[in-house]
Amino acid sequence: MDFDSHPLLSWLSQVRRDFHQNPELSFQEFRTTAKIKEILSGLGIPLQELPGLPTGAAGYLQGSGGRGKVIGMRGDIDALPMTELNDVPYKSVNPGVMHSCGHDCHGTMVLGVAKKLVESGLARKLKGGVKFILQPAEEVAGGAKSMIENGVLRTPPLDRVLAGHMFVDLPAGQVGFFKENSHAAADTFKLTLLGKGAHGAHPHYGLDPVVAGAHLVTALQSIVGRNVDPTESAVITVGQLIAGTAPNIIPDRLFLSGTVRTFKPHIRDLVKARLLEVVEATAKAFRMEVDYQFIDGVPACMVDPKVTEEVFQAAVKVLGEANVHWLKPKMGGEDFAYFTQAVPGTFMRVGCGNPAKGIAGRAHSPHFDVDETALAVGVEVFIEAIKTYLG
Repeated sequence: MDFDSHPLLSWLSQVRRDFHQNPELSFQEFRTTAKIKEILSGLGIPLQELPGLPTGAAGYLQGSGGRGKVIGMRGDIDALPMTELNDVPYKSVNPGVMHSCGHDCHGTMVLGVAKKLVESGLARKLKGGVKFILQPAEEVAGGAKSMIENGVLRTPPLDRVLAGHMFVDLPAGQVGFFKENSHAAADTFKLTLLGKGAHGAHPHYGLDPVVAGAHLVTALQSIVGRNVDPTESAVITVGQLIAGTAPNIIPDRLFLSGTVRTFKPHIRDLVKARLLEVVEATAKAFRMEVDYQFIDGVPACMVDPKVTEEVFQAAVKVLGEANVHWLKPKMGGEDFAYFTQAVPGTFMRVGCGNPAKGIAGRAHSPHFDVDETALAVGVEVFIEAIKTYLG
């Protein structure tokens, strides 16, 4: 299939560029939501009411071939708080806000699936239905949970759910899948070490939280290296360490925060327990009090083997075996995990890189962009997966 001349590509590009040029932060996607509802309603797809959510949308398309199963298509729609540095006609017009993770594309692909199902007549042949889920606030890991709490998996209930995500590491025209986990659990820890301030020339009069914090950062790295089975995966990263106001003053406190990434629940529990033990022991060793918090984030995103294999084969049918890959799981977090906890599902990475066109900026980069033929690739693979499941 020649995706450069795909009949939907012009429409997909127009919709994606509209979203890209007008990005909105998590739970502030009001314009984006209005545009989505306009497109779904224009296709004759009834909208599902989500009364507890300010943004986001869902619509349900019932096939004419009978009630059957229901498959969900999820696309996230929020942007990130960063300034775009791309010099393109569709550059963000909202200062300090940018679609630098491809969510403009994810929402567009879901809408593209809806458009093709309706306008090609495929919907009349489906034995079942498709629910289109345009999710807000993935970047703050609250949108998926909020949608579920507001009933998006009901009326009618889903039997399986699919999602796609742009992936610059693969060229446009290729896709990738995960065999067990697509993403890690993403948790946060925060602490304040409470010492005693003193003059830098007279450290014996104080309790130095900077020295204690330095020891703690090093000690935390031993948790994975000396407690987690080397065949398993875990990451502890300290991203913030804040203390002091001058070079000759020992401060009275130090703030430290970081992230924990794991795949398996027992590894998550192990790291969480050891973190607390190491933090408390280090504080005691330096005669300090500590105010410590561990904040549970999104769980690891599990994919269903049967669903994954079926969508993998749908991708092979559309793209050819050489263009469909198995990928290693990612240590990034993804709140699609809440959907796959409730419903069997899978997650497809959609190749969008094209160095020849200068498209190589990674996700969350101010230079992130996509080869827009990837939009048509995603639509066609998902259409084939829907036909296979509901055909």
